[in-house]
Amino acid sequence: MQRKRYSPGRVPGTLLGLGAGLAVVAGALTGCSAADTAEDVTVDAKAGAAAAPVAPPGRYRTLFEPCGAVPQATLRDLLPGTAALTDVERAAVLRGTAAVTYDTDRRVGCAWTADSGNGTHRLVLDVERVVSYDPTVSDAARAQEVYTRKQLAAGIAVPETPAPTPTAPTTAATAPGATKASATGAATPTGTPSSPTASGGTTPPGTGAPSAGTPSAPATTGLEPRLLGGLGDIAFVGDTLGTTGGSGTQRVVSVVFRTSNVIVTVEYRQRTTGAATAPDSKELQDRAQNLARLLADRLEE
Repeated sequence: MQRKRYSPGRVPGTLLGLGAGLAVVAGALTGCSAADTAEDVTVDAKAGAAAAPVAPPGRYRTLFEPCGAVPQATLRDLLPGTAALTDVERAAVLRGTAAVTYDTDRRVGCAWTADSGNGTHRLVLDVERVVSYDPTVSDAARAQEVYTRKQLAAGIAVPETPAPTPTAPTTAATAPGATKASATGAATPTGTPSSPTASGGTTPPGTGAPSAGTPSAPATTGLEPRLLGGLGDIAFVGDTLGTTGGSGTQRVVSVVFRTSNVIVTVEYRQRTTGAATAPDSKELQDRAQNLARLLADRLEE
């Protein structure tokens, strides 16, 4: 058999085919790795862009038991009619009546009522824990919205946030030859007569002190519905006086305050009958505020 002649520098066809195959495989692996890396980077970047800050939860997760939150001595002061009751009757009144709620971790309440010789006293507590279901709005911010609605319903305006004072535009430098009056205001012409009041003349119509018939602002007593300081994060007191059946009168005082995501309402009312004097506003407000501060301390425990 005749042997094939070997030529220097010539590569056999088998080796050429094998090298080409290896190059194709290596290229495919490199392409897959690059594609996978690019895909991972794209997914990670999207995940980071979609993440949004979550608002912090409220400070309170549960509520206290309202009927047992008011000391017995305080209840006897708020309900003077209990003094004329028997021990059994007094104990039943001071026990209170719990409000019916569907979730005692979200809302609770209690009420006490006692009749006296010339009227009735009634105390109602309402405690609400507000929860925001929007992850971008905190529980405290949502509770502030609920509180604001109560404040507006009581006829107390929400103070407006003052707008920033605009900065006066910078004026260009005074051109040569400009008068002094252009920089400091118009100069008073020579010979201008002085004002009538300075020369002893009469005050022109529409100026000067108001006439005696101008109505003045109503005087305040300090007991009108208003914001309160030093009670929770924010608080107000409301006070209304109305009539009941016949010739009786009824005064309702409400103290509402918010602490973080909890809103507490203390409603204290007194109803009189016949020709009895209308309930005293200051007395009812002082008692309601004292109880509200006691409950605010209870929330801090």
